[in-house]
Amino acid sequence: MATESYQLVVIGSGPGGYVAGIRAAQLGIETAVIEEDRIGGVCLNMGCIPSKSLIYASGLVEKIRHADQMGLTVEGVEIDGKKMQAWKSGIVKRLTTGVGFLLNKNGATVIHGHAEFTSPTSLTVKDADGNVKEITFEKCIVATGARAATLPFLPLGENVVTYEGALDLDRVPETFTVVGGGVIGLELGTVFQRLGSKLTVVELLDQLLPGTDPELVKVVERSIKKGKGKIHLQTSAKGIETKDGKQFLVAEKKDGKRIEIESDVILVAIGFKPNSDRVGREKAGLEIDDTGHFPVNAHRQTNVPNIYAIGDVAGLPWLAHKASKEGIVAAEHAAGKTDSVYDVRAMPAAVFTHPEVATVGLQEHEAKAEGRDVKVGKFPFTALGRALSMGATEGFVKIIADAATDEVLGVSAVGYQASDLIAEATLAIEMGATSEDIALTVHAHPTWPESLMEAAEAVHGHAIHILNP
Repeated sequence: MATESYQLVVIGSGPGGYVAGIRAAQLGIETAVIEEDRIGGVCLNMGCIPSKSLIYASGLVEKIRHADQMGLTVEGVEIDGKKMQAWKSGIVKRLTTGVGFLLNKNGATVIHGHAEFTSPTSLTVKDADGNVKEITFEKCIVATGARAATLPFLPLGENVVTYEGALDLDRVPETFTVVGGGVIGLELGTVFQRLGSKLTVVELLDQLLPGTDPELVKVVERSIKKGKGKIHLQTSAKGIETKDGKQFLVAEKKDGKRIEIESDVILVAIGFKPNSDRVGREKAGLEIDDTGHFPVNAHRQTNVPNIYAIGDVAGLPWLAHKASKEGIVAAEHAAGKTDSVYDVRAMPAAVFTHPEVATVGLQEHEAKAEGRDVKVGKFPFTALGRALSMGATEGFVKIIADAATDEVLGVSAVGYQASDLIAEATLAIEMGATSEDIALTVHAHPTWPESLMEAAEAVHGHAIHILNP
């Protein structure tokens, strides 16, 4: 068996793994990045990037269909599913090729195959042809991500898919049903709704996007219903039936009422399972918690000090940018920078539904649940010049500030390009800014971030372009 040795081995090349590999190589550490499938992991190949490509395309379709409101008449809009898939795949290829180039030029070695530990300082890699090599290392970073959870009574196939299958659909189903009203389900559900599918969402809990400010969620719900979509809350999926050649999702309401939903395609989007069970952790002595994650410290070290864990296998939130930050911290610490720690005050999150939802810091209901005395400033996009000029006025932004100190505790937004507001909001929270600091900052006109300035003014009842309470 061939043997290789490295100072650092990174298992997984997603947004956590490849970032860790690049940073370690930049610091002069002899580094290998092991990838079982494709460079870039789920995010670049089957998640964040391809989904955002389709989200953009579906949004463009909707704009074209409503262009007559601006005096632009467009007729005969057709969707070529195969060509759209080719366009999406081209974007993915450019990004993943770029990541591979950066790994190589920074001096990291890329090894393809499935890695499993054989000890705390060694592992084996088995490639697609069955060839096995042994690798020894001084330190290792586990960045193996997570996989979609499934339901035994909804067997996957051509018309029952997880996010991977949904992203590869080269047709627009007449009916598209989502089981699970979380981030992935709603992002992809609203994609196909805007492309022309009749959307139905089945959610077990009492609201969509569980954990998100209900006031934001209501805007998303209204948009889905405006597009003639249906939402079934407190409803559980039970199975599939076929009648007269048509597929139906069978579900049950909270009151026991049975419903049948015609579904050309069913997307199962009930969450994810961390891939901590696929690396032979027992032979390395790695411990996991009750949720299947590797407990880590501020440096992202596991219970085995020379082995780190980052990204989805290291716990919530499951966000690509969180994984990237952890990758930098772990790589730097592995390279000897003992002061490199994961010290994040504000972790932004964006949901690319239609309309978008974005949050950072405490949401209003979270702050109140902690017993904090807060002041809230809210500014609707109906009063924002930029939104009016683009015909994108649904939604709002709100700032949650400490009532005594005025420190910004959180920012929440829902609406067109809401995600673009979160960078400034995150920086404000990280710097310990007050709502007055944001209000006193001159914002360019006409732009979306002006809404942050106005919301900050509204905290103190001084907003200019709305009536203050």
